[in-house]
Amino acid sequence: MTSQVAILRTRPETVVEDYGRVMRLVKYDQILERDRDLILKLNLSWTKYFPACSSQPWQVDGVLSTLLADGYDRARIFPVENKTVVTNPVEGCRNNKWMPVLERHGLPFIPLSDVEWTVFRFASPLLKLNEIFPEGIEIPKMYVGKNVLHVPTTKVHGHSTTTGAIKNAFGGLLKEVRHYAHEFIHEVMVDLILMQRELHPGVLAVMDGTVMGDGAGPRTMIPKVGNLILASADQVAIDAIAARIMGFDPLAIPYLRMCQERGLGVADPKKIELVGDTDAGRLDMGFSSRRSLVIWGDQLIRRGPLRPLKRVLLHSPLMVWAPFASNVYHDWLWYPTVGRARIRAFEATPWGRLFASY
Repeated sequence: MTSQVAILRTRPETVVEDYGRVMRLVKYDQILERDRDLILKLNLSWTKYFPACSSQPWQVDGVLSTLLADGYDRARIFPVENKTVVTNPVEGCRNNKWMPVLERHGLPFIPLSDVEWTVFRFASPLLKLNEIFPEGIEIPKMYVGKNVLHVPTTKVHGHSTTTGAIKNAFGGLLKEVRHYAHEFIHEVMVDLILMQRELHPGVLAVMDGTVMGDGAGPRTMIPKVGNLILASADQVAIDAIAARIMGFDPLAIPYLRMCQERGLGVADPKKIELVGDTDAGRLDMGFSSRRSLVIWGDQLIRRGPLRPLKRVLLHSPLMVWAPFASNVYHDWLWYPTVGRARIRAFEATPWGRLFASY
């Protein structure tokens, strides 16, 4: 089994056009048929803007420019993102500068919290989600039968080591209580691939690596300029190549290895065909995945010595303490201090100046 991942070096002056190049390298129009509705699944990891944390405005711009230039009907493109217990998708759309991009292309922003959800009975043998949600897995009704295009970024994650195309489905296919799945995140990532195979005739991932996130992801990271963009119809393969570029062994990351073992994609870089600037696939950015204070505390309760208190702390009305603690740490303590200094350093880069231009 082989899969193809397109990878290109890019720069701010050409990045929007380069997104068209990387998508066409994988013949994306054969994966996403023009006569079918298309979900554009954005990636919001923080309501606030932080480099590499969420879909970049030039990424959204490049993808939409390509789709519309190639004859896709804007009335059949649905840009969506969901809420979590700690994120607001409408504010995130503004702060991450997706809104002016969508408006310029004549497209709405659709918060998934505003659409109809329905219980979908999956035929696939899911590893964990049926157990986590025994009353049934609710998904957005609009997802059924539509193609999906994921636009994640290249970054680390304290729960899953890395995050990318597969994890981006987590934010669309599960309701805001999806934090219950963190305890079994690797098995849940396998489930997400199985679910998408039943729901979507075509799936494409277009990943931004212009600025990557190192350290304690997916929020409190160290932004690193990568100058890369990637595309693939194999979510496992694109996540594996991104992991290798960041400096990880993809087969040592459980969710990638488990997906390959089940024939859901290719995680072994030796079996992935690179096209485009193929030498870029051999980069090693030397990243490490660490746990933020919030993720460390979450794992202490879900898998550590505080596990006897899990039901009281995370599955009862007392649960309100957790998002409050997360917001205090992320928004009120880390972002105005450490985060602000890192954003200032980013603003001095060519990518920071491009962000300001949006």
